[in-house]
Amino acid sequence: MDKAQLIHQLEKAWDEFKGSFGGLPDSDLMKPATIGDWSIKEIISHVTTWENEALKYLPLILAGEKPPRYSIAHGGIHAFNAQMAEKKRSLPLSEVMAQMDDTHRRLAAFIRKAPEEQFVRETRFRHRLRLDTYTHYRQHAEAIRMWRESQSDRSSQDPPWKSTAG
Repeated sequence: MDKAQLIHQLEKAWDEFKGSFGGLPDSDLMKPATIGDWSIKEIISHVTTWENEALKYLPLILAGEKPPRYSIAHGGIHAFNAQMAEKKRSLPLSEVMAQMDDTHRRLAAFIRKAPEEQFVRETRFRHRLRLDTYTHYRQHAEAIRMWRESQSDRSSQDPPWKSTAG
């Protein structure tokens, strides 16, 4: 896979992620515990956090350095996710959406400038990029789509006060 193919894959997964919550009213985006313990707004913020992590650590990887281990720096990835979710929980939806767009724009620009040799074979750079971006987008897009389907299934069922008996 070359850089252009990877960028295409990344942008396609990004569009799928944004499409997974596109058109939902703000009330649905902010509804607590929609998917696990998180609202969709918190998932968007979470994805943005990991794009920021990519922006922070991909340059280190390009320089031949190793990013700190989350197990040492934060007590593990789950602890890091919980810390960041708590830190961003009170952000207004408009700010979360603005951060999402700005961070993705900066990440895409960074990737376009990255050396081609980082994309033609499996490298630490490409591995980190894959985990922090397009596979991550798809994971959360699928969870949101499943939630949306469960909501449409509920709305198509007869209300409980309607009897199915003739």
